[in-house]
Amino acid sequence: MHEHTVRATTTGGVVEGFTRDGVNRWRSVPYARPPVGALRLRAPQPPQPWRGVRYCHSFANCAPQQRRYTMLGVGRYQPMSEDCLTLNVVTPQWPGPAPEGELLPVMFFIHGGGYIMGSSATPLYDGAALARRGCVYVSVNYRLGALGCVDFSSLSTPEVPIDSNLFLRDLVMALRWVRDNIATFGGDPDNVTIFGESAGAHAVATLLAVPDAKGLFRQAISESPASGLVSTGETAAAIAGKYVDALGADRADAAATLMRARPADLVTTLDRLLERSLHEMNGAFAVGPTHGDDILPIDPIEAMRIGMAHKVPLIVGTNADEGRLFTRFMKLLPTTEHAIEKLLAFAEPETRDRITAAYPGYPRPEACVQLGGDFAFGTAAWQIAEAHGAHAPTYVYRYDYAPRTLHWSGLGATHAMELLAVFDIYRTRLGGALTVGIDRASALRVSREVQSRWRSFSRTGVPGDGWPTYSTSERPVLVFDRHTRIEYDPHAHRREAWAGFSLAAR
Repeated sequence: MHEHTVRATTTGGVVEGFTRDGVNRWRSVPYARPPVGALRLRAPQPPQPWRGVRYCHSFANCAPQQRRYTMLGVGRYQPMSEDCLTLNVVTPQWPGPAPEGELLPVMFFIHGGGYIMGSSATPLYDGAALARRGCVYVSVNYRLGALGCVDFSSLSTPEVPIDSNLFLRDLVMALRWVRDNIATFGGDPDNVTIFGESAGAHAVATLLAVPDAKGLFRQAISESPASGLVSTGETAAAIAGKYVDALGADRADAAATLMRARPADLVTTLDRLLERSLHEMNGAFAVGPTHGDDILPIDPIEAMRIGMAHKVPLIVGTNADEGRLFTRFMKLLPTTEHAIEKLLAFAEPETRDRITAAYPGYPRPEACVQLGGDFAFGTAAWQIAEAHGAHAPTYVYRYDYAPRTLHWSGLGATHAMELLAVFDIYRTRLGGALTVGIDRASALRVSREVQSRWRSFSRTGVPGDGWPTYSTSERPVLVFDRHTRIEYDPHAHRREAWAGFSLAAR
């Protein structure tokens, strides 16, 4: 395998990467100082410059999480550490600092994982296929779980200060790094598209309402954003209190205990708390952003609704069978009658009846899974489209495509399946296994369609022809499938049934 090294000079110092398969890669480039020791639970600081050459040939650490989520291959796990604030850059192969005068669009990817797991090193997020087609691809790590996505700022003391919304501050810091450094890698700092899936899609939508992110990106793509992950300061403080109780900390000494605790203990305490809140179905999820501080003054959807969010072009959408993944793995969603009734127990009886009536056959399993998927993802996409679409060009999609193997396995076009198209996985060995013979042509066709639209959007802010912007008069949705088409207000009865329902309102 032909491989040679490439170097680039960043504001922190020289980084060395390598060239393989027609792309240059730099892995685990630091965009902030390691948030360890006294910097734990504090806003990220700029990286300290280094002397000489920093070797960025391999992935370093991912954020602390359960080990089973860090698998990179058979028997291979990524090391974990709080020292995880790094990003990766993939560019088309070029001999000099950039092609003649032409800077490429930048695609900045935020991974998902419910704000408790995931890593930019996951092979699926490699990004080489995107870079080869003409962009600079950046993927980023951010602090997860208790160390980044639980708001402990209510426990802050003068001796032990704690900042809020750490993961959002991390992402803004990474975007600033891109603004200051990406031209060295041939990327255009004035044309950055942020995109992400699941919790990453939620982070993308949230960044639209972060004042500090203004001007750091020009387009945004939110693939299956999740609902119910934004807390008020009051809710966040209640969750922080429950967390330190579960950790066995004395409330008077909570901040110091959090600073001393082992990362592994912080991870297991959060898992216990999440499990409990799932059983109780008691409203806000314990992880995610909090609104009401300097970084996120207003709830993101409210900010969009009143025209306070960044008015950049947006693509937002969901997959046809979102909920099915969660009947098998990570049973985090209400996809059974028991869980749904618990969820709706706090709603007005007419709201409960209106929602369940929108799913014919309820409480049959198929209807329950569809309802659970809409509760978790559909509602967020509908709300974002309505709110943002009133002020900026917004394009809505639904991803329906699944090869027969995925239909046979009962997953269909479930959560995250559009990533196989976005990252061109159907061209790889794994993709070949998923599309035995008969489906190969359709899988490649759908992949081409998704990628060309994402690429056109990242270049111009318009995702190609024949995809009208979203409006409340027509509500056009582009459906990616064997025969890609436009549908107008599909599932209107489901969309309307959820109007006004909110976990946070309880």
